[in-house]
Amino acid sequence: MRILFGVQGTGNGHIARSRTLARALANQGAEVDYLFSGRPKGTYFDMEAFGHYRTRHGLTFSCRDGRLSLLQTLLKCRPRVFWNELSALDCREYDLVVSDFEPLTAHAARRQGVPTLGISHQASFAWPVPRWGEGLAERLLMRHFAPVQRHIGLHWFHFGAPLLPPIVDPLEPLRERGRFLVYLPFEHPAAIHALLSRFSSHHFACFHPGVVQVQEWQNVVFYPPARQPFLDVLRSCRGVICNAGFELASEALSLGKMLLVKPLRGQFEQLSNGKTLALMGLATLMDELDPTVLRGWIDSEPPGRVTWPDVAQALAHWVLAGEEEPLSELSARLWRRTRFPEEVAERLCELEGAASWAPASWWLRSVVD
Repeated sequence: MRILFGVQGTGNGHIARSRTLARALANQGAEVDYLFSGRPKGTYFDMEAFGHYRTRHGLTFSCRDGRLSLLQTLLKCRPRVFWNELSALDCREYDLVVSDFEPLTAHAARRQGVPTLGISHQASFAWPVPRWGEGLAERLLMRHFAPVQRHIGLHWFHFGAPLLPPIVDPLEPLRERGRFLVYLPFEHPAAIHALLSRFSSHHFACFHPGVVQVQEWQNVVFYPPARQPFLDVLRSCRGVICNAGFELASEALSLGKMLLVKPLRGQFEQLSNGKTLALMGLATLMDELDPTVLRGWIDSEPPGRVTWPDVAQALAHWVLAGEEEPLSELSARLWRRTRFPEEVAERLCELEGAASWAPASWWLRSVVD
């Protein structure tokens, strides 16, 4: 089976998830070509798992001062470039096109009649999962930005739908060093420092795309983006302060880290993520860079470790086997192997009777047992 795998390169979370899945596909002998879009070619890093990957301009979203900027997004979309890239992309030599919310590969495959599969957190919104701040524009965006025939949605809980747990690398915590990891790429470094410098008795390691070399400002050390140093800090930190993206939160929860999330303003997916994490008792939510919320969070206790199964290997096998197993059975099998902290599982039980996505009680009992 020849696969073309398109990855939305705007956020590092898409790349991290696809990197894990790429290794699983390679382990099982898959023949995969990778295409990334959404950021300049020179800004990608730690891409060895993708072999001779291609990059394109594609479509992306622009942010300013912690908020999604519709104006900047429209100015940077360059429709003629997108159309030319779309027209030049030939998918007909592939048996399957997989899209992690990447629009070029999804649209090209649809035009050329090639089977498509969407694997992403965004795909979970094709199902009745909890959501906040969603309007008509957001529904149309989710439906048409990267259209695929089948959706494999990834989420922190199944919500009664055939969703899969997060795809994360198996990580083990290192000896805790007491500092906090900060990843707020849509905030200005000066605004981040203004917040964190108030807490002079605590130390923060902040990775930011606007930083080109290590800089130490009082109790805050700023680092340029790099995967392995980031993971080293993540494994040894006390807690994580980040936007409400999906992948980093999943990695932090797999290590049992405290989690403080600030959703990107104007982005309904991040708002839904933040509120869902708070609803499940897995994170603290803040709307702004709020010192009061940060102070309360620092004094709190971590919720406990969430154990995810090896979703990447199971999903790679499922794809290469021709999707013979019903998706609902794959989903149930993986969720039976997921373990939540006891208090989180009890909270899910309490929510069960009041929610339209109420899961089967047998599943929740198996998590608590």
